[in-house]
Amino acid sequence: MFDQPSPMRRERPPQRIFTDRLFFAIFPDAGTAARIARLREELRLELGLQGKPLAAERLHATLHPVGDYAGLPQDIVGMAGDAASTVAMPPFTVAFDGAESFRGRPGHRPFVLRGWDGVAGLMMLQQRLGLAMAKAGLGCSVPHYTPHVTLLYGDRLVTDRPVDRVSWAVHEFVLVHSLLGRSCYRLLARFPLSGQA
Repeated sequence: MFDQPSPMRRERPPQRIFTDRLFFAIFPDAGTAARIARLREELRLELGLQGKPLAAERLHATLHPVGDYAGLPQDIVGMAGDAASTVAMPPFTVAFDGAESFRGRPGHRPFVLRGWDGVAGLMMLQQRLGLAMAKAGLGCSVPHYTPHVTLLYGDRLVTDRPVDRVSWAVHEFVLVHSLLGRSCYRLLARFPLSGQA
């Protein structure tokens, strides 16, 4: 009697560990960031929200993701920068006047500032950037973009509520390098807004 050959065991490919994220964003000026941080603390107390707040210098509105990577890919940084430099648009004012929670995962619900009429310029910039990135071979435009500024990751859901309007003049957007799990942002490049509407 012959021994039956043991079935071939398929080796799983090693799981990639992403350490670096690239994305485009706009950041408020320091005074507006401090005002947003104060508003967040008022809302935390009023709503009894528990959760980790973002530091004032990390408050931003994401425009478009580039991707997550194991290490910082300089070729992608270059391609993203080249694409962003083709975006032409005049400066504009962005305004947020609502707050609510996004679903997220239990105990880690993004609590965010939202805008309605005041985010038209931001949405236009996001669309133009998405088209430039797609043209450069860096993925497709984001189909459903919801302009927001994440304030903290809370323990429960909060429904949409009006807040005092927060606005700032947007003169540039930036390419951000996020070190995942380390709460650290590095600004890699700035792209001034100076084109025609």
